[in-house]
Amino acid sequence: MTGQAKISLLGMTLAELRGVAAEMGLPVFSARQMAEWIYGKKVKSIDEMTNLSVKNRERLKAHYTVGCSSPADGQRSADGTVKYLYRTAGGGYVETVYIPDGDRATLCVSSQVGCRMNCRFCMTGKQGFAGNLTATDILNQLYSLPERDTLTNVVFMGQGEPLDNLEEVLRATDILTADYGYAWSPKRITVSTVGLRKGLRRFLDESECHLAVSLHNPFPEQRAALMPAEKSFGIHEIVTLLKTYDFTHQRRLSFEYTMFDGVNDTMAHARELLRLLSGLECRINLIRFHPIPGSELNGTPEERMLQFRDYLTRHGIFTTVRASRGQDIFAACGLLSTAKQQEQNLKK
Repeated sequence: MTGQAKISLLGMTLAELRGVAAEMGLPVFSARQMAEWIYGKKVKSIDEMTNLSVKNRERLKAHYTVGCSSPADGQRSADGTVKYLYRTAGGGYVETVYIPDGDRATLCVSSQVGCRMNCRFCMTGKQGFAGNLTATDILNQLYSLPERDTLTNVVFMGQGEPLDNLEEVLRATDILTADYGYAWSPKRITVSTVGLRKGLRRFLDESECHLAVSLHNPFPEQRAALMPAEKSFGIHEIVTLLKTYDFTHQRRLSFEYTMFDGVNDTMAHARELLRLLSGLECRINLIRFHPIPGSELNGTPEERMLQFRDYLTRHGIFTTVRASRGQDIFAACGLLSTAKQQEQNLKK
Protein backbone atom coordinates (compact mmCIF):
# COMPACT_ATOMS: atom_id res chain seq x y z
CA MET A 1 0.00 0.00 0.00
CA THR A 2 3.04 2.26 0.10
CA GLY A 3 2.57 5.40 -1.95
CA GLN A 4 -1.18 4.86 -2.33
CA ALA A 5 -3.86 7.19 -1.03
CA LYS A 6 -5.05 6.34 2.46
CA ILE A 7 -8.30 4.38 2.75
CA SER A 8 -11.28 5.78 4.64
CA LEU A 9 -12.60 3.86 7.65
CA LEU A 10 -15.84 5.85 7.55
CA GLY A 11 -18.22 3.84 5.39
CA MET A 12 -16.80 0.44 6.39
CA THR A 13 -19.03 -2.26 7.84
CA LEU A 14 -18.04 -4.12 10.99
CA ALA A 15 -16.92 -7.09 8.87
CA GLU A 16 -14.67 -4.80 6.85
CA LEU A 17 -13.24 -3.24 10.01
CA ARG A 18 -12.44 -6.76 11.21
CA GLY A 19 -10.53 -7.23 7.96
CA VAL A 20 -8.58 -4.04 8.66
CA ALA A 21 -7.77 -5.25 12.17
CA ALA A 22 -6.51 -8.58 10.82
CA GLU A 23 -4.43 -6.88 8.13
CA MET A 24 -2.84 -4.52 10.68
CA GLY A 25 -2.22 -7.28 13.24
CA LEU A 26 -4.68 -5.76 15.73
CA PRO A 27 -6.79 -7.84 18.14
CA VAL A 28 -10.19 -8.92 16.74
CA PHE A 29 -12.08 -6.80 19.31
CA SER A 30 -10.39 -3.63 18.02
CA ALA A 31 -12.78 -3.68 15.01
CA ARG A 32 -15.73 -2.94 17.29
CA GLN A 33 -13.64 -0.34 19.10
CA MET A 34 -12.98 1.41 15.79
CA ALA A 35 -16.68 1.25 14.94
CA GLU A 36 -17.54 2.85 18.28
CA TRP A 37 -15.01 5.64 17.77
CA ILE A 38 -16.25 6.33 14.24
CA TYR A 39 -20.01 5.80 14.34
CA GLY A 40 -20.60 6.33 18.05
CA LYS A 41 -18.19 9.12 18.99
CA LYS A 42 -17.63 10.45 15.46
CA VAL A 43 -13.93 11.20 15.86
CA LYS A 44 -12.05 13.11 13.19
CA SER A 45 -8.73 11.32 13.48
CA ILE A 46 -7.29 7.94 14.38
CA ASP A 47 -5.25 9.67 17.12
CA GLU A 48 -8.50 10.13 19.05
CA MET A 49 -9.02 6.34 19.30
CA THR A 50 -7.32 6.28 22.67
CA ASN A 51 -8.18 2.72 23.71
CA LEU A 52 -5.98 1.51 20.84
CA SER A 53 -2.30 1.47 21.70
CA VAL A 54 -0.08 4.21 20.29
CA LYS A 55 1.73 1.57 18.25
CA ASN A 56 -1.50 0.27 16.72
CA ARG A 57 -2.74 3.78 16.00
CA GLU A 58 0.48 4.50 14.14
CA ARG A 59 0.05 1.31 12.11
CA LEU A 60 -3.47 2.33 11.19
CA LYS A 61 -2.48 5.91 10.31
CA ALA A 62 0.12 4.67 7.85
CA HIS A 63 -2.58 3.26 5.58
CA TYR A 64 -5.95 4.51 6.80
CA THR A 65 -7.77 7.70 7.71
CA VAL A 66 -11.18 8.36 9.24
CA GLY A 67 -12.22 9.96 5.95
CA CYS A 68 -14.41 12.83 7.10
CA SER A 69 -14.30 16.33 5.63
CA SER A 70 -16.09 19.55 6.56
CA PRO A 71 -18.51 21.34 4.21
CA ALA A 72 -16.80 23.42 1.52
CA ASP A 73 -19.54 26.05 1.56
CA GLY A 74 -22.95 26.76 3.02
CA GLN A 75 -25.96 29.04 2.79
CA ARG A 76 -28.36 29.70 5.65
CA SER A 77 -31.99 30.65 5.05
CA ALA A 78 -34.07 32.98 7.20
CA ASP A 79 -36.33 29.98 8.01
CA GLY A 80 -33.41 28.00 9.50
CA THR A 81 -32.80 25.77 6.48
CA VAL A 82 -29.11 25.35 5.66
CA LYS A 83 -27.74 24.14 2.33
CA TYR A 84 -24.21 22.73 2.56
CA LEU A 85 -21.81 21.96 -0.25
CA TYR A 86 -19.48 18.98 0.20
CA ARG A 87 -16.49 18.07 -1.93
CA THR A 88 -16.38 14.35 -2.63
CA ALA A 89 -13.32 12.13 -2.59
CA GLY A 90 -13.51 12.10 -6.40
CA GLY A 91 -13.33 15.89 -6.61
CA GLY A 92 -16.97 16.68 -7.40
CA TYR A 93 -19.45 18.72 -5.37
CA VAL A 94 -22.77 17.64 -3.88
CA GLU A 95 -25.41 19.41 -1.84
CA THR A 96 -26.89 18.48 1.51
CA VAL A 97 -29.85 20.33 3.01
CA TYR A 98 -30.52 20.58 6.74
CA ILE A 99 -34.20 21.28 7.48
CA PRO A 100 -35.18 22.00 11.10
CA ASP A 101 -38.88 21.85 11.95
CA GLY A 102 -39.81 22.14 15.62
CA ASP A 103 -38.56 19.03 17.43
CA ARG A 104 -37.65 17.37 14.12
CA ALA A 105 -34.63 17.96 11.93
CA THR A 106 -34.32 16.28 8.54
CA LEU A 107 -31.22 15.98 6.38
CA CYS A 108 -31.62 15.66 2.62
CA VAL A 109 -28.55 13.82 1.32
CA SER A 110 -27.15 13.23 -2.16
CA SER A 111 -26.08 9.90 -3.65
CA GLN A 112 -24.42 10.94 -6.95
CA VAL A 113 -22.52 13.80 -8.52
CA GLY A 114 -24.99 14.84 -11.18
CA CYS A 115 -27.59 12.35 -12.41
CA ARG A 116 -28.32 10.15 -15.41
CA MET A 117 -32.12 10.47 -15.21
CA ASN A 118 -32.33 13.85 -17.00
CA CYS A 119 -35.75 14.85 -15.62
CA ARG A 120 -36.89 18.08 -17.30
CA PHE A 121 -37.58 19.87 -14.02
CA CYS A 122 -34.35 18.97 -12.22
CA MET A 123 -31.20 21.12 -12.15
CA THR A 124 -29.07 18.14 -11.16
CA GLY A 125 -30.21 16.31 -14.30
CA LYS A 126 -28.99 19.23 -16.39
CA GLN A 127 -25.49 18.72 -14.94
CA GLY A 128 -25.25 15.27 -16.49
CA PHE A 129 -23.70 12.35 -14.63
CA ALA A 130 -20.23 12.76 -13.13
CA GLY A 131 -19.97 9.82 -10.74
CA ASN A 132 -21.37 7.79 -7.87
CA LEU A 133 -20.76 8.72 -4.28
CA THR A 134 -19.13 6.14 -2.04
CA ALA A 135 -20.69 5.19 1.28
CA THR A 136 -17.95 7.39 2.78
CA ASP A 137 -19.18 10.39 0.76
CA ILE A 138 -22.81 9.66 1.67
CA LEU A 139 -22.21 9.20 5.40
CA ASN A 140 -19.86 12.20 5.58
CA GLN A 141 -22.86 14.41 4.81
CA LEU A 142 -24.21 13.39 8.23
CA TYR A 143 -20.89 12.83 9.97
CA SER A 144 -19.46 16.28 9.31
CA LEU A 145 -22.73 18.21 9.53
CA PRO A 146 -22.43 21.03 12.11
CA GLU A 147 -25.97 20.24 13.31
CA ARG A 148 -25.54 16.45 13.26
CA ASP A 149 -26.57 15.91 16.90
CA THR A 150 -30.04 17.37 16.24
CA LEU A 151 -30.93 15.05 13.33
CA THR A 152 -34.07 12.94 13.59
CA ASN A 153 -34.51 11.86 9.96
CA VAL A 154 -32.57 11.39 6.73
CA VAL A 155 -34.05 11.45 3.23
CA PHE A 156 -32.17 10.36 0.10
CA MET A 157 -33.80 13.07 -1.98
CA GLY A 158 -30.79 15.19 -2.88
CA GLN A 159 -28.69 15.00 -6.02
CA GLY A 160 -28.64 11.74 -7.94
CA GLU A 161 -30.82 8.65 -8.28
CA PRO A 162 -30.23 6.41 -5.23
CA LEU A 163 -31.16 3.17 -7.01
CA ASP A 164 -28.59 3.97 -9.71
CA ASN A 165 -25.99 3.75 -6.95
CA LEU A 166 -27.72 1.03 -4.98
CA GLU A 167 -24.67 -0.81 -3.63
CA GLU A 168 -23.29 2.27 -1.85
CA VAL A 169 -26.73 3.50 -0.75
CA LEU A 170 -27.52 0.11 0.83
CA ARG A 171 -24.11 0.09 2.51
CA ALA A 172 -24.79 3.55 3.96
CA THR A 173 -28.30 2.68 5.15
CA ASP A 174 -27.02 -0.60 6.63
CA ILE A 175 -24.47 1.33 8.69
CA LEU A 176 -27.09 3.88 9.72
CA THR A 177 -29.33 1.10 11.06
CA ALA A 178 -26.72 -1.41 12.36
CA ASP A 179 -26.12 -1.84 16.10
CA TYR A 180 -22.40 -1.16 15.58
CA GLY A 181 -23.21 1.93 13.48
CA TYR A 182 -25.71 4.70 14.10
CA ALA A 183 -28.34 2.24 15.41
CA TRP A 184 -31.18 4.22 13.84
CA SER A 185 -34.59 2.74 13.16
CA PRO A 186 -35.23 2.27 9.42
CA LYS A 187 -38.35 4.40 10.00
CA ARG A 188 -36.04 7.43 10.25
CA ILE A 189 -34.75 6.95 6.68
CA THR A 190 -36.54 7.49 3.35
CA VAL A 191 -35.05 6.63 -0.03
CA SER A 192 -36.53 8.39 -3.07
CA THR A 193 -36.41 7.01 -6.61
CA VAL A 194 -37.80 7.53 -10.11
CA GLY A 195 -38.13 3.73 -10.17
CA LEU A 196 -35.39 1.61 -11.73
CA ARG A 197 -36.19 -1.96 -12.73
CA LYS A 198 -32.92 -3.49 -11.60
CA GLY A 199 -32.83 -1.73 -8.25
CA LEU A 200 -36.36 -1.33 -6.95
CA ARG A 201 -37.09 -4.96 -6.14
CA ARG A 202 -33.69 -5.42 -4.54
CA PHE A 203 -34.18 -2.33 -2.39
CA LEU A 204 -37.62 -3.55 -1.29
CA ASP A 205 -36.22 -7.00 -0.46
CA GLU A 206 -33.03 -5.92 1.30
CA SER A 207 -34.00 -2.72 3.10
CA GLU A 208 -36.70 -1.78 5.60
CA CYS A 209 -36.35 1.96 5.00
CA HIS A 210 -39.30 4.00 3.78
CA LEU A 211 -39.73 4.38 0.01
CA ALA A 212 -40.71 7.52 -1.92
CA VAL A 213 -41.44 7.20 -5.64
CA SER A 214 -41.14 10.23 -7.92
CA LEU A 215 -44.40 10.07 -9.85
CA HIS A 216 -45.16 13.60 -11.14
CA ASN A 217 -47.69 12.44 -13.75
CA PRO A 218 -50.01 9.40 -13.79
CA PHE A 219 -50.29 9.27 -17.60
CA PRO A 220 -47.32 7.31 -19.03
CA GLU A 221 -46.80 9.41 -22.17
CA GLN A 222 -46.96 12.66 -20.23
CA ARG A 223 -44.68 11.26 -17.50
CA ALA A 224 -42.17 10.20 -20.16
CA ALA A 225 -42.09 13.79 -21.45
CA LEU A 226 -41.06 14.91 -17.96
CA MET A 227 -39.03 11.87 -16.93
CA PRO A 228 -37.19 9.77 -19.57
CA ALA A 229 -36.90 6.90 -17.06
CA GLU A 230 -40.59 6.16 -17.68
CA LYS A 231 -39.61 4.65 -21.05
CA SER A 232 -37.52 1.88 -19.48
CA PHE A 233 -39.65 1.10 -16.41
CA GLY A 234 -43.10 2.65 -16.51
CA ILE A 235 -45.17 3.89 -13.60
CA HIS A 236 -47.82 1.19 -14.23
CA GLU A 237 -45.16 -1.53 -13.91
CA ILE A 238 -43.76 0.16 -10.81
CA VAL A 239 -47.17 0.30 -9.12
CA THR A 240 -47.86 -3.34 -10.09
CA LEU A 241 -44.61 -4.36 -8.38
CA LEU A 242 -45.35 -2.24 -5.29
CA LYS A 243 -48.74 -3.91 -4.89
CA THR A 244 -46.94 -7.22 -4.21
CA TYR A 245 -45.38 -5.74 -1.03
CA ASP A 246 -47.00 -4.94 2.32
CA PHE A 247 -47.00 -1.27 3.32
CA THR A 248 -49.65 -1.57 6.01
CA HIS A 249 -47.19 -1.89 8.89
CA GLN A 250 -44.01 0.05 9.71
CA ARG A 251 -42.63 0.73 6.26
CA ARG A 252 -44.24 3.73 4.56
CA LEU A 253 -44.76 4.26 0.84
CA SER A 254 -45.20 7.75 -0.55
CA PHE A 255 -45.37 9.29 -3.99
CA GLU A 256 -43.71 12.61 -4.79
CA TYR A 257 -45.69 14.83 -7.12
CA THR A 258 -44.19 18.15 -8.21
CA MET A 259 -46.95 20.33 -9.63
CA PHE A 260 -46.50 22.23 -12.89
CA ASP A 261 -48.96 24.81 -14.12
CA GLY A 262 -51.08 23.38 -16.94
CA VAL A 263 -48.97 20.22 -17.18
CA ASN A 264 -50.04 17.78 -14.46
CA ASP A 265 -52.45 19.70 -12.22
CA THR A 266 -55.92 19.12 -13.69
CA MET A 267 -58.78 17.09 -12.22
CA ALA A 268 -58.14 14.53 -14.97
CA HIS A 269 -54.69 13.98 -13.44
CA ALA A 270 -56.18 13.72 -9.95
CA ARG A 271 -58.74 11.13 -11.07
CA GLU A 272 -56.06 9.10 -12.86
CA LEU A 273 -53.91 9.16 -9.71
CA LEU A 274 -56.82 7.67 -7.77
CA ARG A 275 -57.27 4.95 -10.38
CA LEU A 276 -53.56 4.17 -10.62
CA LEU A 277 -52.98 3.93 -6.85
CA SER A 278 -56.23 2.19 -5.95
CA GLY A 279 -55.65 -0.60 -3.44
CA LEU A 280 -52.18 0.59 -2.48
CA GLU A 281 -51.48 1.79 1.08
CA CYS A 282 -49.68 5.07 0.40
CA ARG A 283 -49.65 8.83 0.67
CA ILE A 284 -48.97 11.60 -1.85
CA ASN A 285 -46.72 14.59 -1.24
CA LEU A 286 -47.49 17.54 -3.49
CA ILE A 287 -44.39 19.66 -4.10
CA ARG A 288 -44.14 23.28 -5.17
CA PHE A 289 -41.88 23.71 -8.19
CA HIS A 290 -38.80 25.89 -7.68
CA PRO A 291 -37.96 27.43 -11.09
CA ILE A 292 -34.59 26.54 -12.58
CA PRO A 293 -32.60 28.23 -15.36
CA GLY A 294 -33.52 27.17 -18.88
CA SER A 295 -36.83 25.56 -17.95
CA GLU A 296 -40.17 26.63 -19.43
CA LEU A 297 -42.06 24.97 -16.57
CA ASN A 298 -43.90 27.03 -13.97
CA GLY A 299 -45.34 26.06 -10.62
CA THR A 300 -49.05 25.48 -10.08
CA PRO A 301 -50.84 28.34 -8.27
CA GLU A 302 -51.41 27.72 -4.55
CA GLU A 303 -55.21 27.63 -4.74
CA ARG A 304 -55.17 24.91 -7.40
CA MET A 305 -52.66 22.86 -5.39
CA LEU A 306 -54.97 22.95 -2.39
CA GLN A 307 -57.94 21.93 -4.52
CA PHE A 308 -55.91 19.03 -5.93
CA ARG A 309 -54.90 17.97 -2.40
CA ASP A 310 -58.42 18.17 -1.04
CA TYR A 311 -59.86 16.14 -3.92
CA LEU A 312 -57.35 13.31 -3.39
CA THR A 313 -57.82 13.31 0.38
CA ARG A 314 -61.63 13.26 0.06
CA HIS A 315 -61.33 10.22 -2.18
CA GLY A 316 -59.17 8.19 0.18
CA ILE A 317 -55.48 9.03 -0.46
CA PHE A 318 -53.85 10.99 2.35
CA THR A 319 -52.25 13.94 0.56
CA THR A 320 -50.13 16.80 1.83
CA VAL A 321 -48.58 19.91 0.32
CA ARG A 322 -44.92 19.94 1.28
CA ALA A 323 -43.85 23.20 2.85
CA SER A 324 -41.31 25.13 0.78
CA ARG A 325 -38.09 25.82 2.65
CA GLY A 326 -35.00 27.86 1.88
CA GLN A 327 -36.65 30.16 -0.64
CA ASP A 328 -34.12 32.93 -0.03
CA ILE A 329 -31.15 30.68 -0.87
CA PHE A 330 -30.55 28.34 -3.83
CA ALA A 331 -33.80 26.46 -3.25
CA ALA A 332 -33.85 23.96 -6.12
CA CYS A 333 -31.51 21.00 -5.77
CA GLY A 334 -28.41 21.34 -7.94
CA LEU A 335 -28.22 25.13 -8.15
CA LEU A 336 -25.48 25.60 -5.55
CA SER A 337 -23.26 22.79 -6.85
CA THR A 338 -23.74 24.00 -10.42
CA ALA A 339 -22.65 27.49 -9.40
CA LYS A 340 -19.60 26.06 -7.61
CA GLN A 341 -18.60 23.92 -10.58
CA GLN A 342 -18.94 26.89 -12.92
CA GLU A 343 -16.74 28.90 -10.59
CA GLN A 344 -14.11 26.14 -10.63
CA ASN A 345 -14.23 25.95 -14.43
CA LEU A 346 -13.57 29.69 -14.73
CA LYS A 347 -10.44 29.29 -12.62
CA LYS A 348 -8.98 26.65 -14.96
